[in-house]
Amino acid sequence: MSNSHLFLKSGFPRAPLQNGLGRYVCQLQRVTLKFCKHHGSSRGMRAFLENHLVDFAKENPGIVVYVKPRRHRTPVLVAEYLNGDREWLNCRNNTKDEILKWMQLLKTQNGSSSSLRLRKMWHTDVPSIQGPWTPFTLKSPDTNLTTYPNTNDSQPLDIEESATEKLIELFKQQKLNDQSVNSIDAKQCPKELE
Repeated sequence: MSNSHLFLKSGFPRAPLQNGLGRYVCQLQRVTLKFCKHHGSSRGMRAFLENHLVDFAKENPGIVVYVKPRRHRTPVLVAEYLNGDREWLNCRNNTKDEILKWMQLLKTQNGSSSSLRLRKMWHTDVPSIQGPWTPFTLKSPDTNLTTYPNTNDSQPLDIEESATEKLIELFKQQKLNDQSVNSIDAKQCPKELE
């Protein structure tokens, strides 16, 4: 088993500056595409520049794209983010579609979060003194004594009453009202006769 994870920076998952609560701000600030005009390993990068670069730049006007030809070097993507982080990606012998996928990935990241060892999968800035919420937090204690399978608990909670059931309920209420009116009338009738 490798211990290489011990040397990674550790932290919690987070969105920079609460990004996404208001207007989303793309964290990728600048991309530099370095390639060789003649070397064979840069063929995919040159194809990407000819076919996809203009479309990518039109779709993402907030990202500055630099193209830097270099002699006899392997193709490289360098991404710079708003927080100052730099991602360096070797694109040797990649196709134009693979480079487009890498560009989309770099666009959706926020810097060195991919190389961050997560201490926990969740984190909150304002922890609750009551403890974490669970599905059983606000349940009635009577559910502890219920034997399963239970027909009442098996019914969905959001089913509306059908028209027939509503009519039956109205009929029962009307019948009860008629009986109560009749019993009141029966009690008052002997007094009127006297």
